[in-house]
Amino acid sequence: MANLRRRRQDHRAMEGGVLKSRVITWEPSEEFIKNNHVINTPVQTMYIMGDLGPYGKLGHREYERVLCTIKVDGNGVIIVKPDFTGTKGAYRIELDGEKRELWRYTIENTSAQAQREEEEREQRMFRDLYGRHKEYLNGLVGSDFEMTRPGELRLFVNGEIVSAQGYEYDRLYVHFFLELPSRWSSPAFQQLSGVTQTCATKTLRRDNVAHFSYPFTLEMFFTQEDESEGSLPQWPVIYFEVLSLDYWQRYRVEGYGSVVLPAAPGFHTLIAPTWRPIELSLVSELRRFFIGGSPELEDLTYIRVPGTFTGERLSRFGFRTETTGSVTFRLHCLQQSKAFLDSSALRKRMQSVLDRLGGFSQQSSLFSVLEAFQRARRRMQEARESLPQDLISTSASTVQQP
Repeated sequence: MANLRRRRQDHRAMEGGVLKSRVITWEPSEEFIKNNHVINTPVQTMYIMGDLGPYGKLGHREYERVLCTIKVDGNGVIIVKPDFTGTKGAYRIELDGEKRELWRYTIENTSAQAQREEEEREQRMFRDLYGRHKEYLNGLVGSDFEMTRPGELRLFVNGEIVSAQGYEYDRLYVHFFLELPSRWSSPAFQQLSGVTQTCATKTLRRDNVAHFSYPFTLEMFFTQEDESEGSLPQWPVIYFEVLSLDYWQRYRVEGYGSVVLPAAPGFHTLIAPTWRPIELSLVSELRRFFIGGSPELEDLTYIRVPGTFTGERLSRFGFRTETTGSVTFRLHCLQQSKAFLDSSALRKRMQSVLDRLGGFSQQSSLFSVLEAFQRARRRMQEARESLPQDLISTSASTVQQP
């Protein structure tokens, strides 16, 4: 962590002192957008021209007019401009010269209509083509689908650190790590910490905003071990700190914060406020301004409840802090569990996926008892149906006798 804070950056001056071209165009023109966002699809273009010159002046370029433009791209799409005349009437071209002239022309599709056999053959060809493409995609994906074990929940998070705003100094970066509570685990290859790039701020609505757009991926598993435990399981927490780094490699802590991963799947936008510890002395603020450095937390889990705390009440009396800015997160959460395969009405009424994994509350215990009763009743009905019919009728008549 210390290495991350004291990382060095190369500040060698570029040749010429300034950039030779702008890296970012903040206010692009319409022509700039068209030139840089065009789809480079090969296109062949043909023009149907008309020589509208008067008698004796044929062949002069000033009398040539484009009557129709036909374009064919690499995907086989034919574009005719203007469109076929149809019921819209003839197109008009007016010429201003010695005397005003008006030309009218029509564009018609005189191609022979395809026969029914040709259309059917074309449809079969397209079906075969799409079928082969589907088989190709299925071969890339495969038929094996990784499943979780019974009583296990898989949580997959595609996240993004979007921005940080409202901080005192410029050139910000964020260091973060994921804490897994008990009964949570992650694959061996999963990286549970990271650091963003250093980002300069931009003034936006009177706030200095640093746009990181830093993506990260997290994968973790929750395993149910003992259903008799009365406490609810805890969700993983992302702890982070925002730091600033100036030209002289002096770093300052701008704020600490945390984000609890959402319990519901889907897309979530979270804005996490931050704070930093302070000392009520002028010397501390002068030190922070001139030589960098500030009071820091030795254990980032102190942002919430430290992992080493075992008491009932955590006191922060005398610990002075100052509210700073905030960090915006975007999280796409996916959950996978075999408990989702249960389509019974009792399971659908449960509000939390953790309740589906076992009896973590009185409600889940009640549903478990009701489901066990329904399973026993179903087995009894199946056993009754397997008995011989004469035995069932004999027992029924015996019961009906007074």
